[in-house]
Amino acid sequence: MAKGGSGYSEPAGGGRKPGPVNTEFILDMQCKLFRWSHADPNRMFGDVFNLVCDRRTLDYAWRKLTRNRGSRTPGTDGMGRIQVEQRTGGVELFLDEIEAELHSGTYRPQPVRQRMIPKPGKPGKFRPLGIPTLKDRLVQMALKLVLEPIFEADFYPTSFGFRRRRSTHDAIAMIQRQVNPGRWGNSRVAYVIEGDIKGCFDNIDHHRLMERVRRRIRDRKVLRLVLAFLRAGIMVEATVRHPVAGTPQGGIISPLLSNIMLTAIDERYRRWTPGPHETVTSATQRRARDYNSGKATFYIVRYADDFVVLVSGSREAAEAEKDALATFLREELRLELSPEKTLITDVRRGFDFLGYRIVKTRSARTGRFVCKLLIPLDKLQRLRDTIKARTKRPSLRLPLSEIIDSLNPLILGWRSYYRHAMRARREFRKLDWWLSGRIARWLRSKHPKTVRKTLRRFFQREPLGPMRWTDGNAQLRWFWEGATAPYPFRGTKITNGWDTVGEAWSGDRPADFWPMLNMLAAAR
Repeated sequence: MAKGGSGYSEPAGGGRKPGPVNTEFILDMQCKLFRWSHADPNRMFGDVFNLVCDRRTLDYAWRKLTRNRGSRTPGTDGMGRIQVEQRTGGVELFLDEIEAELHSGTYRPQPVRQRMIPKPGKPGKFRPLGIPTLKDRLVQMALKLVLEPIFEADFYPTSFGFRRRRSTHDAIAMIQRQVNPGRWGNSRVAYVIEGDIKGCFDNIDHHRLMERVRRRIRDRKVLRLVLAFLRAGIMVEATVRHPVAGTPQGGIISPLLSNIMLTAIDERYRRWTPGPHETVTSATQRRARDYNSGKATFYIVRYADDFVVLVSGSREAAEAEKDALATFLREELRLELSPEKTLITDVRRGFDFLGYRIVKTRSARTGRFVCKLLIPLDKLQRLRDTIKARTKRPSLRLPLSEIIDSLNPLILGWRSYYRHAMRARREFRKLDWWLSGRIARWLRSKHPKTVRKTLRRFFQREPLGPMRWTDGNAQLRWFWEGATAPYPFRGTKITNGWDTVGEAWSGDRPADFWPMLNMLAAAR
């Protein structure tokens, strides 16, 4: 197998096979790409454009794309999923046209349609969202299916944003691991640098990003395709603007490209944080040697462009590192730290990260300093404001069932996210008491001539559980019903689904390989 080639060989029998074989093809391809990339950090991949153009890749990309309701949203060409399915030839003709354009080299991304989305909790502030055409989203999805496993092998275990099978809770659990006491005593983490990059996605330098992409990809067709997406125009009020920097937010491939770029920040701290190709023990020993010799050590935890640097040292060392980091971002990545939002905080005073309040405080049971997760007060107030907005006077014309249907997803999502906080059940009980009163007042305003006892008799039920507000089949959920428990720390070697399957064989595949993939695909 020539080094640099994709090296992919089709399954025995060849040809296009219908149905689940597409899933097998994609999973086998991604496992191989990840395995080869992980085995050789210096390997460059060529001839991967054929994988992007493969009809099975496009078929799988279409199925994956249409699972999202956003596929109905048209771009600048006015085409959404429904329009594609209803036109003559349908999806098959649509995919045939894309495949032909890619192979002939005539494919060109269209300008994205820009919409301004309000920032949650920041009245009057908006962020731009780019909506590519459905054809461009499909090609981006196919490109992502091929590039993601290659670059996933280079991402650091302390990076969690927009990566398979990683979540915000994993990032928070990593911080807890570093702040909680270990076998040798209390944690040495004293300060934290709360990083905030000014307009990160809008200011990513195309040249620096392409330099990092070329470290792994040498296929010129793929490189031209990535650059074409970066330079695709942005349509704002019927005027097309061509950006010189930034990745359009809303593009399917944008999170992957931003991770490729921001991995440079993780590499800056590779002496103290475990790398993608080494064990945790090596980084731990380096931190211990530096700390014992009187040097400050730093540990980064990053979720996309949100990151914190845990400082084991003095405040002066944290201040110096903040300035050095700002210089590094400006000179190496051409990005700027936001001076008013990049703060240095004593971990005992606490800091906010990914929606949680993280505080290092003394345990009442053991007396040791531990990391506690709390629900921020501003998040609680924002939740109450949202519920108030949905139950204001204009909503009195709606039946209670519609109010319940609008509140239940909010309740379920909120309690699922914050159920790992300390004393979460206590806060949930307070919210339920307040919410029940809010619904009662809403009903009294809607039916002013009906006494309270009658309202409760008509709209409260006890269906095999606690008393709850109901209207027909709609039943209001409660916050306290969600199970509360600490989030388990999953270590640094969190599986991405490609490593476990990719390590299941060495050399030739066993005879039962394809049945095994069928079982894995069904489980996914």
